[in-house]
Amino acid sequence: MFIAGTDTTASSLVWTFTELIRNPPLMEKVKYEVRKVGNGRDKIEESDIPKLHYLHSVIKETLRLHPPAPLLVPRETTEDCVVGDYEIPAKTRVIINAKSIGTDPKYWENPHDFQPDRFMKSSVDFKGQHLEFLPFGVGRRGCPGMSFAIMLLQLMVANFLYRFDWELPEGMSVEDVDMEEELGITVFKKTPLCLVPIRLV
Repeated sequence: MFIAGTDTTASSLVWTFTELIRNPPLMEKVKYEVRKVGNGRDKIEESDIPKLHYLHSVIKETLRLHPPAPLLVPRETTEDCVVGDYEIPAKTRVIINAKSIGTDPKYWENPHDFQPDRFMKSSVDFKGQHLEFLPFGVGRRGCPGMSFAIMLLQLMVANFLYRFDWELPEGMSVEDVDMEEELGITVFKKTPLCLVPIRLV
């Protein structure tokens, strides 16, 4: 449980900053929101999180494109069924690919683009009511740590953006940021993300 909770959150944190550093206007937009809500205080508190609407959309979009565990907990069919063109007999083990669902062009416009604004006026959420977006799974086998993970991830991202500006190392451009994934139960960046923090006075 401890490894599952830390690995997935760490992966999501890295992917969030990877996408933001590759999209400077979006980075500025979420920084503006965080710093406006923080209003000069020492840090962003848990009570501030409900006011950070754009940050929440950034986290959702990151989880849509980079679910930390893209293959959900296996299920077993209880009866014969048909999914699309496939006949699946009873007692068959089925593995659901959350990443494929999250980038399905049937449900998502420009599915491979990082566009947090798509969630600003959308009721689609990851709590199991919208089957086109399942980074935490759904039902009895959904992630039991979902609420804690989301709160922790939002607090970390918010405070990193509140206290620091972030830049790529000297001589590196946005085009140099490698997006290749490392295969595993939890999907990390294959090449570690390296950013330079600039502490705000």
